[in-house]
Amino acid sequence: MDGMNEDGTGLLTIGELARLTGVPVKTIRSWSDQDLLPPAARTPAGYRLYGPDAPARLEIVRSLRELGVGLTAIRSVLHRELTVAGTAAQWADALDAQIRALRLQSAVLRSVAARGSAAEELPYMTELARLSARERRRIITDFVEDALDGVDAPAYRSGLLAATPDLPDDPTPEQIGAWIELAALVREPELRAALRRLAEYSARTAPPAGEPDAKSEPYAPEERRAPGASHTTTEPRTAAAPDPAMQEQAAQEQAAQGQAAARVAELMRVRGEAAVAAGIAPDSPAAEPVIAELVAAWLPTQTGTADPPTEDNPAARARLLEQLETAAEPVVERYWQLLCTVTGRPAPPRWDTAGAWTTAALRAHPRPYGLDRSAFDGTDPDRVLRAYEQVTRDVAALVAAVRPEDLALPTPCAGWSVRQLLDHMVWENLMATSIAEDAPRDDHTADHLGDDHRAAFDDSVRAALAAFTGSGMLRRTYGPYEAPGAMIVQQVVVELLAHGWDLARATGAPTGLAPEAAEETLAAARRIYGAAPRTEGSSFAPERPAPPGASATDRLAAFLGRDPA
Repeated sequence: MDGMNEDGTGLLTIGELARLTGVPVKTIRSWSDQDLLPPAARTPAGYRLYGPDAPARLEIVRSLRELGVGLTAIRSVLHRELTVAGTAAQWADALDAQIRALRLQSAVLRSVAARGSAAEELPYMTELARLSARERRRIITDFVEDALDGVDAPAYRSGLLAATPDLPDDPTPEQIGAWIELAALVREPELRAALRRLAEYSARTAPPAGEPDAKSEPYAPEERRAPGASHTTTEPRTAAAPDPAMQEQAAQEQAAQGQAAARVAELMRVRGEAAVAAGIAPDSPAAEPVIAELVAAWLPTQTGTADPPTEDNPAARARLLEQLETAAEPVVERYWQLLCTVTGRPAPPRWDTAGAWTTAALRAHPRPYGLDRSAFDGTDPDRVLRAYEQVTRDVAALVAAVRPEDLALPTPCAGWSVRQLLDHMVWENLMATSIAEDAPRDDHTADHLGDDHRAAFDDSVRAALAAFTGSGMLRRTYGPYEAPGAMIVQQVVVELLAHGWDLARATGAPTGLAPEAAEETLAAARRIYGAAPRTEGSSFAPERPAPPGASATDRLAAFLGRDPA
């Protein structure tokens, strides 16, 4: 029955109420049956009639239902048994709980999708996501105790145990996903073995019992420092109760040592990344002042270790290298990154770029040596550019002659095939180009050759020449040590000429490349690299004798440690 009653009472039929409010008749009838919208009267035929207040009441019911409030609670509000404010707060809490549950479900499903988990893993992953804080801590505690069982490294153990995976009350899907991944990671033997190696190093370098416990730990857990930083702990190594004043003094000293170690770790990261950005090769002479600065800053952090180094010498550099190599554990870095994500703390800066450069530089510079910067300052930009053009012209001809079947041939560069050698040569050009454009690349391990080695090399040369001439690189300086751009290009010339010689030897081509440029490049190499330490297997191996009548390129190869015979 539609329309207003004929008696003129102003009551609304269910149809008119539906048209007025937009709520379906079926819904109004259902809410009426549940005492949310009782009719004001009925027609003689039994049809419901609603009073003038019905539209407003219906809007309240609809709004509360759209907000997720249950029918029982709405009835209590309408009957004045509950206030709207109290009901809203109660249902907001309920919705929050539902949202948390949905986030949990979403995080588990996304983790399953990302990990490619099997159906059998679903119950375990869901259970992990629902664990309490105590249960999560127990998983980490059991893992640490098992991994470090029998290793006398109390400070390292304490640091690991202090870093608990405490999820916030309302974790994000990323945090839940990180916890699921972390719980899976601690079951991996690789992580257990890596942490055990770090703990064993900590135990090996700890001072004798009774001395202040300032450890040279390669990775201080609770600080999430970069490798190489020293670590101090307040955990005593003896049972004697310390004097309160002495304990306070020791705590202050340890805090100062920890801050100093953190500063050194950050310096290592910044300097290493800056060296990479400036195109300083780890085994080039330009790397020596960087290493000297890092060693000088690191030495004071070792005062509490067993047999601490006191000056920059081969033993000190060997110890720092050992620390860095011991701590170079990607799986451990991932462990700390996940813990930071779980707890909502900022993730530690990535150490891989700076760490790889610093360790390579320490291997290439095992002992300090004086560096004559005048050798760098004497580089003539115009002559360097001409040398680059001549060398790349002759090397490009060699590259063009390489057949597909030649790519697998071995080269004088140990462990490199012709393809790997060509990829490295292209990378040298691309890296120098990126430095000139103030956007250093970090994709050294990528494939830069593609399917056409000739085009890849030619394109990289064209890009480099355009960057060298268009950016002013040859007359600029780069990095914290102001390495001249011309010297960086000179290093590229040395690399390309030396590797061009490698390519010629591998493919049976003549090795007398770019004779004029080769003489100048050899003279520059002797001037710049003459004092650099020589290490077998590096770019600067011990010099070999060149046979009588050898070309300048052959003599350059011999100077760099290759056998031109």
